[in-house]
Amino acid sequence: LQSAMAEGKSDGGSFVRRDKLISIEKDLQAKWDEEKAFELDAPEDSPLEIDSPLDEKFMATFPYPYMNGRLHLGHTFTVTKADFAIAYRRVQGKRCLFPFAFHCTGMPIKASADKIKREMEKFGCPPVFPDDGEAAQPEKKEEKEEKKGDPSKFHAKKSKVLAKTGKQVYQWNILKSIGVPEEEIPQFAEPKHWLKYFPPYGMSDLKLFGTQVDWRRTFITTDENPYYDSFVRWQFNWLKQLGKIQKGVRPSVYSPLDGQPCADHDRASGEGVKEQEYTLIKLELATPFPEKLAALEGKKVYFVAATLRPETMYGQTNCYILPDGDYGAFEMIDKEGVYVCSERSARNMSFQDLTPEFGKVNKLMDLKGTDILGVALKAPLAVHEVVYTLPMLTIKMNKGTGVVTSVPSDSPDDLAAYRDLQKKEKLREKYGITEEMVSKDLVPIIAIPGYGDMAAVSVLDKFKITSQNDPKLPDAKQEVYLKGFYEGVMLIGAYKGKKVEEAKNLVKDLMMKEGMAVRYYEPEKPVMSRSGDDCVVALTEQWYLDYGEDSWREKTEEALARLRLGCEEERNLFKYTLGWMRQWACSRAFGLGTRLPWDEKYLIESLSDSTIYNAYYTVVHLLQGGVMDGSVVGPAGIKAEQMTDDVWNYIFLRGGMPDTDISQDTLNKLRREFEYWYPTNLRVSGKDLIQNHLTMYLYNHTAIFPESKWPMGIATNGHVLLNNEKMSKSTGNFLTLEEAVHKYSADATKFALADAGDGLEDANFVHDTANMAILRLTTQLAWFEETLAGLDSMRTGEKLYADLIFENEINRAVIETEKNFENFVYRDALKTGFFELQGARDTYRTATSVKAMHRDLALRFIEVQTALLAPICPHFCDYVWRNLLKKEKSIFAGAWPAAEPIDYALLRAGRYMNDTVRTFRLSLQKQMHSKKKGKKGAQAEEEPPKVPDSLVVYIADKFPEWQEETLRLMSSVYDSEKGEFTSDLIQLVKGSASLKPMMKKVMPFLAFMKDEVKARGAEALELNMPFREKEILDQNVDYLSNSLSLMNIKVCEDASECPEMPEPTKGVAVPGKPAAFFFASA
Repeated sequence: LQSAMAEGKSDGGSFVRRDKLISIEKDLQAKWDEEKAFELDAPEDSPLEIDSPLDEKFMATFPYPYMNGRLHLGHTFTVTKADFAIAYRRVQGKRCLFPFAFHCTGMPIKASADKIKREMEKFGCPPVFPDDGEAAQPEKKEEKEEKKGDPSKFHAKKSKVLAKTGKQVYQWNILKSIGVPEEEIPQFAEPKHWLKYFPPYGMSDLKLFGTQVDWRRTFITTDENPYYDSFVRWQFNWLKQLGKIQKGVRPSVYSPLDGQPCADHDRASGEGVKEQEYTLIKLELATPFPEKLAALEGKKVYFVAATLRPETMYGQTNCYILPDGDYGAFEMIDKEGVYVCSERSARNMSFQDLTPEFGKVNKLMDLKGTDILGVALKAPLAVHEVVYTLPMLTIKMNKGTGVVTSVPSDSPDDLAAYRDLQKKEKLREKYGITEEMVSKDLVPIIAIPGYGDMAAVSVLDKFKITSQNDPKLPDAKQEVYLKGFYEGVMLIGAYKGKKVEEAKNLVKDLMMKEGMAVRYYEPEKPVMSRSGDDCVVALTEQWYLDYGEDSWREKTEEALARLRLGCEEERNLFKYTLGWMRQWACSRAFGLGTRLPWDEKYLIESLSDSTIYNAYYTVVHLLQGGVMDGSVVGPAGIKAEQMTDDVWNYIFLRGGMPDTDISQDTLNKLRREFEYWYPTNLRVSGKDLIQNHLTMYLYNHTAIFPESKWPMGIATNGHVLLNNEKMSKSTGNFLTLEEAVHKYSADATKFALADAGDGLEDANFVHDTANMAILRLTTQLAWFEETLAGLDSMRTGEKLYADLIFENEINRAVIETEKNFENFVYRDALKTGFFELQGARDTYRTATSVKAMHRDLALRFIEVQTALLAPICPHFCDYVWRNLLKKEKSIFAGAWPAAEPIDYALLRAGRYMNDTVRTFRLSLQKQMHSKKKGKKGAQAEEEPPKVPDSLVVYIADKFPEWQEETLRLMSSVYDSEKGEFTSDLIQLVKGSASLKPMMKKVMPFLAFMKDEVKARGAEALELNMPFREKEILDQNVDYLSNSLSLMNIKVCEDASECPEMPEPTKGVAVPGKPAAFFFASA
């Protein structure tokens, strides 16, 4: 089996088992299509106004995938979270809706189409690329993350292609790699071709997977679909009317090549990266100018340093420069003079109204770091009149300006570098630094509890840091920064006595007012647009959604508070995002999408047109009838141009009857659909969308809809690994949805995805699990057929104890699996609803192998097992339900089994029996493999072992007195709710006079029982069992006999009844753990 599984085969080298499942899937999918199983409309008599969500319905949605390629296992993993939820509730008998659409808005398709066009222009058609075009390039190591104060902060990632391959990848070859015929690739130079090509594949792949989607309710986005275009225009008109959309100049991550802001979905890398605001400190070059800068004589020249700590500027003693760094002198607007900084930062500044021409940099001269060391500067606010530029070897030129202002009394980094220069004369000589330049006294500026008024000095001493290259510096910096910001008090300046937290912005405002500093932005981390452009931060006039506005944010926080989530960590991530999300640029100059209704030179950005489309799902089948691009009038007979804002208001906002030639009956039909299905019960997504789409989803719902229509639930997940490694096309560790279904079948793929994991941690799709699923399902099918064929020969009438235990296990499986499905934990649902139930069945078969299974229980097991597994393996289970169990309707018409309450005494009895068999089996194996020893430990001559065929079991009704006393003491201090002991157990037992003589035995027993309590809880401390052990063992003698391959078994409660058992063996018996003695009968 292992070798077959390793080859992706399921049955001794053939694919018969897998192909059997695929055949079943094709038949069931055809039947579902014929029955229109997943196409549901609102009831005709449903009210036109529904103010409380209906319990009878369930609607789930998935963020429509972007259509620049085929769906892969990553998409599929998240899709299953909605698919399982829908299928589960269908088995429960609810009316369910799972619609699905395809996203085409924004820059990705346009950028990819432009790449195809450029590649054909440059390399021909078909293109002949250079030999080294896709040669691997050395991949740059990512810089070590700086520690953050907030562990919930999202971190951006590199471009997927570059991160995975480190190669220059051509768009032409990307399309070839995903199966696009080469003769068709030239058509992809036209963006609209992407909209026609990939969405139908998305639909066919999901149908192949058996996804329970109402495909009448599908569509594509952009103005290519006039109905959706009308819907988005209505949404934005309404938001503007509500005052949620404003226009103004604001900073945004911006692509100079594209000439517009670059939002998350427009980025090849850097998703989630925001604009970082700095205070740009202007250190004026003192006269006379050094020789290298003499050409600038007569101009105001500033060395500009970007800082997040303007309140510390009083303590400047110097300014740091990277000796081998590349710098320049750049012309700024008149009042700003000339800035000395890195060219990268000057480029950023040119988009922030600091240069004479927007986006243009005028470099007056090139400078090397060594050219500008030892230069005298006038530092604003500083106590010292003149400070000097000094070398620092750890400056990063890809962040800030390359010029670093230095406050060594507060900054551990600055102080470590300053001390190095003070101590190392040769280092100073190397860079032309005099002793005078490093002799400035440190200036106390902030008092921090525990660190005094020279925090950097204190923390370097604490960490024993003696060099700027010490790896402990980041930890020291983090510790003093956080404590200083929240607890520090200013000792100097205009805001002396104020907390640092308050003084920071006051000092910043003061410096800007006095011309000592300007505001400066850059991306938190590198961002690359899909056009291949390194992004900057630009100040642009743009339309923006006013996220973060107090009243709107408070309303959205209210929606979050009532939202059902998969886990509390998700709620914390939403709170964090609500804390930072502010004015969001919602307009773009070009790309694909819908035009801004009142300013049509702009397009609506791709995240902004994707926030309330769940509402559109409720009526799209009547408007478009399943035609993705809306090119055909749907069943309602309404043309796109008839969908005015007033019509949308009537449908979604209970507006008055509009002035329209659409009949009121037709309008009521659309409104009834919305009122019935909305709000969405569950939206599933990858966790990375919390930082943008999902938070915007909440914001837009609270702005537009009444509380009764706000989202009810969201469940997010981590990424999915493939065989414990990241999916990567370059390494071959990659699966599209279509490939997975052909390789494993749909149900085995679903099984492995359910088993892959839940929650926010990365999940793991395992090849062997999918192959194991093929084997388990087909084996199960054969067993079902065999068992159903033999029902008439099975036992009926009164149930045995083993029957009762198994019946209770079935009830437990139903109840716990239902709870797991309700909580969106599908791996646990698979555990309780399949693996554990299968184990209970196998134990029952062994226990009843002599007297046979009870007919009613065998049939109930098959029905329950089929129903519990149906949400995860829908084809297999519907096949069993209809074809083997001969049910008239589909299992998805409402087949969830009823269950009696769990009998916990029976549950414990069953567990007792299983534990006893397991313990006895281990004892028997140990006895069979033990060897007699000769004198002095020498191996005795081996005698042929006699195989035991008999067993004597001795049951103790109480513990030895010293054990009872120990257990009583443990119980007296055990908190069952917290699952912990409230006192020191060792001191407790040592304080017992009755236990002192037995202390050598007590301590090991105490340690053992602590472990037992950890595993079993309070029941481990019980002095008596809640059932009679002899009764259970007597009724399960057949189970013991078959499990242990024994002929004779005797169970004793009185020690005198089992003379065969040695006395020391009897002595190990305690309640719940009987003693066993195996022997060969004469």
